[in-house]
Amino acid sequence: MNSIDKLIENLNKEQKEAVLSTEGPNLIVAGAGSGKTRVLTTRLIYIIDQKKAFPNQILCVTFTNKAAKEMQNRVLKHLKGSSKAVPWLGTFHSISVKFLRRHAEALGYKSNFTILDTEDQKKLIRNIVKAENLDAKKFSPQLIMYHIDQWKNKGLLPKDVKLKKQGSITKSILKVYEIYQNKVKDLNAFDFGDLILFCVKLFEENKDIRQIYHNNFKYILVDEFQDTNFIQNKWLNLLVNDNQNICCVGDDDQSIYSWRGAEIKNFLTFDQIYKSCKVFKLEQNYRSTKNILETASHLISNNTSRVGKKLWSSANHGELVKLNCYRTGKEEAQGVSDIIEKKIKKKYSLNEVSILVRAIYQTREFEERFLQVGIGYRVLGGIKFYERAEVKDAVSYLRIINQKYDDLALERVINSPKRGIGESTLNKIHTFAKNNKLCLEDSIIKILEKGEFKPKLKTSFNQLINMIQKWRRDSLNMKHYDLLKMVIDESGYSSMLKNKKDLENENRLENLKELLRAMQDYDNLQSFLEHVALATSIDQEWEGSKINLMTMHAAKGLEFDVVFLPGWEEGLFPHQKSLEEKGDFALEEERRLAYVGITRARKEAYLSFAMKRAYHGDWMDALPSRFINEIPDNSVEKNEEIANEIEDFEFNQDNSLEFESEYRSPGWDRYRKNKLLKWKK
Repeated sequence: MNSIDKLIENLNKEQKEAVLSTEGPNLIVAGAGSGKTRVLTTRLIYIIDQKKAFPNQILCVTFTNKAAKEMQNRVLKHLKGSSKAVPWLGTFHSISVKFLRRHAEALGYKSNFTILDTEDQKKLIRNIVKAENLDAKKFSPQLIMYHIDQWKNKGLLPKDVKLKKQGSITKSILKVYEIYQNKVKDLNAFDFGDLILFCVKLFEENKDIRQIYHNNFKYILVDEFQDTNFIQNKWLNLLVNDNQNICCVGDDDQSIYSWRGAEIKNFLTFDQIYKSCKVFKLEQNYRSTKNILETASHLISNNTSRVGKKLWSSANHGELVKLNCYRTGKEEAQGVSDIIEKKIKKKYSLNEVSILVRAIYQTREFEERFLQVGIGYRVLGGIKFYERAEVKDAVSYLRIINQKYDDLALERVINSPKRGIGESTLNKIHTFAKNNKLCLEDSIIKILEKGEFKPKLKTSFNQLINMIQKWRRDSLNMKHYDLLKMVIDESGYSSMLKNKKDLENENRLENLKELLRAMQDYDNLQSFLEHVALATSIDQEWEGSKINLMTMHAAKGLEFDVVFLPGWEEGLFPHQKSLEEKGDFALEEERRLAYVGITRARKEAYLSFAMKRAYHGDWMDALPSRFINEIPDNSVEKNEEIANEIEDFEFNQDNSLEFESEYRSPGWDRYRKNKLLKWKK
């Protein structure tokens, strides 16, 4: 029995059918933990082994370079040198670069083109905004790049964009886009978004070039198909030849990236575009226990936009999914920590334990707790709370207010937000400070008195020093957290973040709100700053294993023995902003995110919610997520406290709530205006 026979022999019936059905359009619906990568790799090896195609006649598209590398290593290992390489294996972007290098001249470019990175794009856009006399605060590089990226994901160059409103901000951004594209071409360059877009243009406008690849590619394989956007799907469709030997693998129930442009309809309509499509469902899960799968499957069945499948496992039933209720978010972090200390550490390595949150700011309370009790942790796909740039900026403002000799703090905030203070000016201040044995603040004041700054710099420094001195006076008579609210508003820091409308800056604003909440746990500014200093100076490189902290989005593709899923409350999960912007579409994606979170667990899963949570500085009653009501009772174990509390809550068919409990905070009336919930007396 050769290696490919052994590989196929080890597959289950459905996996085997999916591998051996090589001809025509195939859609493999691969549930969580169902061996998707194994099937895709085996299919690739089988096609080569059976001499259905040479390696360079197969196009295999993955979503990450890491996945491409792993797949290539597996293929080469089994082919044992019978193939030199699988050259058309990579991401959409890396394969697009190959196409463009070969055919750049057809698009009016030279083959030695440059690929611009994010910083290059920002610099170019800043120059255009300045040249066009646009307000730099109103038209930030991030805002413009967001719109350009959206247009490119939809396959639109400047001439293709049709604006609904004339005279809008978008009209000015479109003008910048037009100038930007011309300048990028003058540089003989492409940005990241251009790579796929210009490949589409290449194939649409040059039938002879498209025919080269139709003749060459006998088979096309696509991984994580549910995550493709409009332009990626168009790219694929242009490369499919008359034989239509395209096989797409993915899981519609794990489509959670619409905010990055992913369109689940690509997956759901695949069998409508390719009429002779065969659909294979991989439903046997090799990762999780039956109770975990039952919970996840029952939850996701509430979605209507899905192909439909039911995961099953030959594993044992395992532990029931635990559902815990806590009074506050802080007690939730303590409760999770206690479970880990008393139960989990005895059975599992901490490396196999993960806490998955909906919003990155939620990690703060867990980080504080783990630092307090000495449990090692790592934040994956993110930065530890007090090390996040916006948190360090805010704390640095507080440090310089607290004492004027904190040169490091002043240096951090001196140009945040931008005040036009360059490196040479900073060097001048440092030199003056050193020669006169002064702190930076006093040095700036002295240089201002001497009149040695240019007019623009003089204005910037006067404003900054006056603000800092005013805040010092204010700090004597106001709460430290109210002081920070004032600082981030009056400094222009919050405006800087609000003007750059993208997910990253929304997260930064959320982190600052969480910082304000954290400050309320301390009596004064001094005690809070001491806490931050200790939290950031503790040696966190503990020997041994660490708990994994991350968002549910970052956890996709990973798995752990034990998973904690805190914060299952209305407004947080499903997320209020998502529901307000996209309604039912967002609700289904939030539910898919819940499904992804639960199916990361191999052996144990813990869900929890808090009865009260701080919301924009106020304590408010939080209501259990509607997803909790969609979980089957027979797979869940509720603790005694929740067994009493949960009876007070019940979702009706219209997703309103009947709430019979008497405890209701003053903030509730404001909270219910979010239109997510209706109060029923």
